[in-house]
Amino acid sequence: MSRASKHWEIRPADEGRVRQLSLKAELPLPLARVLLLRGFQTPDELEAFLNPKLADLSDPFLLPDMEKAVSRLWQAFESGETITVFGDYDVDGVTSAALLTRVFVELGAKVVPFIPDRLDEGYGLSTEALERCITSHESSVVVSVDCGVNSVDSVRMAQARGVDVIVTDHHEPAEETAPAFALINPKLGEVRSLEMLSGVGVAFKLAHALVKYGRECGHSAAVTLKLREYLDIVSLGTVADIVPLRGENRILVRHGLAQLGRTRWPGLEALKNVAGMKGEPETYHLGFQLGPRINASGRIGQPMEALSLLLTPDPAQAQRTAQVLDRTNAERRKIEREMADEAFEEIDTYFDPEKHYGLVVAREGWHPGVVGIVASRVSRHYNRPAIIMGIEEDGHARGSCRSITEYNMLDGLQACAELLTKFGGHKMAAGLEVKSGQLDAFKEQFNRAVSLALKKVDLTPVLQIDAVLNPNDVNDEFYNEMKKLRPFGQDNPEPVWAMEKMSVSGAPRVVGENHLKLSLVSAGCRFDAIAFNFPLENLPSGNIDVAFMLKENCWMGNTTLQLQVLDIRSSR
Repeated sequence: MSRASKHWEIRPADEGRVRQLSLKAELPLPLARVLLLRGFQTPDELEAFLNPKLADLSDPFLLPDMEKAVSRLWQAFESGETITVFGDYDVDGVTSAALLTRVFVELGAKVVPFIPDRLDEGYGLSTEALERCITSHESSVVVSVDCGVNSVDSVRMAQARGVDVIVTDHHEPAEETAPAFALINPKLGEVRSLEMLSGVGVAFKLAHALVKYGRECGHSAAVTLKLREYLDIVSLGTVADIVPLRGENRILVRHGLAQLGRTRWPGLEALKNVAGMKGEPETYHLGFQLGPRINASGRIGQPMEALSLLLTPDPAQAQRTAQVLDRTNAERRKIEREMADEAFEEIDTYFDPEKHYGLVVAREGWHPGVVGIVASRVSRHYNRPAIIMGIEEDGHARGSCRSITEYNMLDGLQACAELLTKFGGHKMAAGLEVKSGQLDAFKEQFNRAVSLALKKVDLTPVLQIDAVLNPNDVNDEFYNEMKKLRPFGQDNPEPVWAMEKMSVSGAPRVVGENHLKLSLVSAGCRFDAIAFNFPLENLPSGNIDVAFMLKENCWMGNTTLQLQVLDIRSSR
């Protein structure tokens, strides 16, 4: 596979303001530089970011229709009506459903959780899924989580059957929204800071409002319910949905990670065990260890398995179900690896960086639950918009699209609309179905559309570097100060550093699947480093500059600092 070379860009900053911020925050200059680059300037902004407090969470009743939803739900709790919590099959949807199901039960409700079947009933609050849900459970109230804001026909069907639908969602509303009994979506409200909430974040707001109302009315169950014990499940869904870790999301995730270390959920504890999770919980564990195991059940397994794992009070049952999800995830990874290898092999047979700006690969037998992950890998590797599809028995090709920052994927699909049965999504990710017999024409037309929109420079990946470090400053004290910026994630990425004019000490070692272990020396300081997926032949001779993230490496009871190398270039 050819590897896209990166253009290094050291982000510019006003160094005078960096020094001022360093003094205000009592942080090393490089960390103050990171904070300034991320828009923090005043003492209040710094305090809110570095020390996020649960007391700073906003009043949940600021969200639209919250009072109406809370009143209807407490009425249902007290009259013994059956409530269905209608979730979705991704991590955000499953954690949202688990959260509200447990809160409703704690508040005395009769509740049934429900997750639709991905392949048979499709995404979200579809008419088919909602009809099955209502028929099976004879519910008088349905609460959707992480879906439903635009499900007009589905909600009308439920209303006609005498069912009150309360929608909690965070997705973009269309011109016509669902005519629900209550529609709780921060994007329909007036508090801009809440628009970043994930589906589970909105669900937590509903839980908060229910408890607050219940306590004001003297309900003993509301008085004893401890919302803090739900923050770990909230943090899992929030990180997995890749929403910005700013504002309330940062508060929820910072405290949720602390709660994860002492979780009261047997399912989460079992999931931690099978994932081999060790040490202080970080967003990495949520996004790359726990989240994928829950997601796997929705992609290639049974999504209700993940929900039952989170809801079971029995540690032994939790362990058994977690092992099932672990095996499902291993199978997902195997399928993904095979599909990715086939996709890369096909692309490399024809790929010309001067001609091929938009990449499309389709094969018979490719799993519909994995095409999106493979599209992401292909897009990242070649730094181009990529579409991966499975060819169905009817000749149609169905799949997923992933883009780069410089290109709006929907523009490319719109340019090929006459070749498509359907498509939809947003700028960076979308789904589509190509008409039978039109695949070759689609490949050509999509590449043409992308080629017309992008310049060659747009296809060169840019590695943005926060600061160039003095090797003498890279030590345990600096790393501990850097930890104050956690949790890292969307809109608060882990800082990317560089050190210049380093030399390789000794012979580099190739470990695992094409990973490079190095010992690097600069200014009398020695650093252990690892470069993932970095072929030995790509290592320049002579002095090198290294771009990296600073990590802790725990091995055999010893903890040392390690450079996780992102790129290497010859020193200038």
